[in-house]
Amino acid sequence: MSAPHAVISGASIAGLSAAWWLRRTGWDVTVIERAPAFRDGGQNVDVRGVAHEVLERMGLVDAVRAANTTETGTVLVTQDGSVRAELPSDGPDGATAELEVLRGDFARILLDDLPDGVEVVYGDTITSVTDRDDAVTVTTSARRRFDADLLVVAEGVRSSTRSLVFNAPDDVDPRDLGVTMAFGTIPRTASDDGRWRWYTAVGGRQVHLRPDPHGTTRAILAYATEGDQDDLGDVDSRDRSAVVAALARRYEGVGWETDRVLAGFATTDDLYVDRLTQIRMPSWRRGRVALVGDAAWCVTPMGGGGASLAFTSGYVLAASLAAQFRDDPAARDDISSASVERALAAFDDWMRPLVDDVQGIPSGVVRFAYPRSRVGLAARWAVDAVLLSTPLRSLAARVTRVADTDRPLPPLTVAS
Repeated sequence: MSAPHAVISGASIAGLSAAWWLRRTGWDVTVIERAPAFRDGGQNVDVRGVAHEVLERMGLVDAVRAANTTETGTVLVTQDGSVRAELPSDGPDGATAELEVLRGDFARILLDDLPDGVEVVYGDTITSVTDRDDAVTVTTSARRRFDADLLVVAEGVRSSTRSLVFNAPDDVDPRDLGVTMAFGTIPRTASDDGRWRWYTAVGGRQVHLRPDPHGTTRAILAYATEGDQDDLGDVDSRDRSAVVAALARRYEGVGWETDRVLAGFATTDDLYVDRLTQIRMPSWRRGRVALVGDAAWCVTPMGGGGASLAFTSGYVLAASLAAQFRDDPAARDDISSASVERALAAFDDWMRPLVDDVQGIPSGVVRFAYPRSRVGLAARWAVDAVLLSTPLRSLAARVTRVADTDRPLPPLTVAS
């Protein structure tokens, strides 16, 4: 009996999770990644909610725990660095999660644990997709051709392969949240500790410093641009000096650790700028093509839980496909488009409530999180003080409980 074949585009958390589970359930898997090599680095992600159970089923809890960022809690600070409030971090899913890990470290753990039979191709991209009744044909920029039973698109929020199959605005609704974030790794100093320190200034500006397990510090400059022009709107993001200069103009007079962050961004080799954009789609499937992770439903850091949703989606996708052949293993020799479509519909049905739970950012949240004026900042501090007070801390803690569900995971039997 020949094994079915899946092509996965994207070798980060969603794509590698899908590759792991599909191979464990008997699929041959080819992963195509546009980067020339595995991408280390990145900022904090975490394992929350139902993703805990998926990680346990993979036997990788200890590996992720060993790669922990060393972060011990989350505090809101004032301009002089003093703590004005602490966010709840009790239990596994607090503001600082029990399983807090860098994106690249998490993806590396998945990559290193891929079973035999998964081929990873770097430095290539999909240029065309032809979905037929008997197969989906994929061609790449390196002139590779694959006739596969399934294509899984796991590329991220601005997926190019998604646009080959799904059309905006009918199929894809990208929603600009009006927030820009610049990420980078900077040298660690004696003033850094094990906490995520979070400073909010007027003008819709934030500065974040977080520890990592590699002897450096992860920094974020985040700002809202409601009603004014984004300084980075006309800057080539590949021109680091221009990006840093634009950030310096935006952050003039903010204080705290801003000058240190800008100096670090001027020399770091992993400066990355992103305009927060949610992706909403009425369907994450078409024929033999499935979208997973940010390509399907990017929730952004404002929604939270994106890595846990991406990670969980690999399991749910494999389980939904396996269910189609549980009662008729012989059908795996000739996987029909109808069986794939039924499986992808089941995948969509199971994942959508988790995604919907965090995608619906209430109106006014961006304005509250990124106050423009001193009056707005004072109001933000007052609300923080109430929500983080002892009587209401349990209510505030619910905000970080994402990717959580009372439903059992779909059953899945791993191939021997």
